[in-house]
Amino acid sequence: MLFSVDGAGAKTTFDHTLIVCVVLLTGVGLVSLYSASYAFAELWFQGDRWHFVFSQSIRAVVGFILFFIAANINMETLRSSIMFLVIAAAVLCALTFVPGIGMNINGASRWIGAGGFSFQPSELVKLVLPLYLAHIFDKKKDNLKSFSSGILPPVVVTALFFGLILSQNNFSTAVFIAANALIIFFLAGVGIGFFVGAAMIILPVTFLLVLLEEHRLRRLISFIWPDWEPLGAGYQVQASILTISSGGFWGKGLGQGTRKIVSVPEVHSDFIFSAYSEEGGFIGVALFILAFAVFAWRGYRAALKADSAFKRLAACGLVTAIFTQMLLNIAVVSGAAPATGVPLPFFSAGGSSLLVSLVMSGFIVNISRAPVSSLKRENMNNGVYNGI
Repeated sequence: MLFSVDGAGAKTTFDHTLIVCVVLLTGVGLVSLYSASYAFAELWFQGDRWHFVFSQSIRAVVGFILFFIAANINMETLRSSIMFLVIAAAVLCALTFVPGIGMNINGASRWIGAGGFSFQPSELVKLVLPLYLAHIFDKKKDNLKSFSSGILPPVVVTALFFGLILSQNNFSTAVFIAANALIIFFLAGVGIGFFVGAAMIILPVTFLLVLLEEHRLRRLISFIWPDWEPLGAGYQVQASILTISSGGFWGKGLGQGTRKIVSVPEVHSDFIFSAYSEEGGFIGVALFILAFAVFAWRGYRAALKADSAFKRLAACGLVTAIFTQMLLNIAVVSGAAPATGVPLPFFSAGGSSLLVSLVMSGFIVNISRAPVSSLKRENMNNGVYNGI
């Protein structure tokens, strides 16, 4: 078994099922990425069909190093650095607007880069904001009835990140991060009156933001009326739906998909699930959902067993962010939600998403650690203890 030693010198053990899920999802993600990207890579990178997989594999190695660091770090030590992480994430988001550092691609300033390296700071916010909210709500758990001193600080930080990411022309990620933040507000015990007031502000503002940008409005209309612009805003989603359905029950087999090559633009990125479904079929999709479900189950189980409110909220926030991102991505590629730019965790091409997903998973595994003596007692009570 894999062991660690906590701050008090006691031997603890990680949730191995959770670790297996993370390794499995990352491995299958790399295989799926190769199958989805090799044709595109050959065309655009001088016959180098391994271009995307090689880049993603390097980030996977770095990600797993960070994963094990996150799994072993003392969580109380992490809490002492929370504000530094918040400031660092905010600064990185702001750097996307600095000429020479920020990278503007297709009208969106979402990346920073230098020397061939690029990073999307909004992905880091998906990690930092849940940790901050868990910390601040644990710290102010006896003061949540006061808006000014109890609820206002996390509202300001959440609004700051929302504004920074929205300014990068990344509406979908900004809304996603804000929605997951509200889930943590709810889990922390914030009163229902806050959510009523928040809804009265958020809903009309969101509707207005959609109306103010032509591409957002076109995506919404295409979602409501799929035949409105079949060769325009709705083309990618409709092609994705046909690609998914072409997989049938058993799928076409690994590397045997054909529609993914000619029909779905950028299939290796946010729409990689359609390529996976074409080759894996219903069986493959069922196994995919099962793997993520087990990941979520073990993650929420770790949260419920955690020994502090900070760890419980942090684990819930991180698991929810990964799981809801998966659900949102699948909803988009299957036509059940308007098109967004939210990647599929562990699968989509993009080192920023993979790195942050692995670090988030590392912290969840960290929180899952239980004293070996407690594990022995639990197994003995269940009649399955045979020694460690």
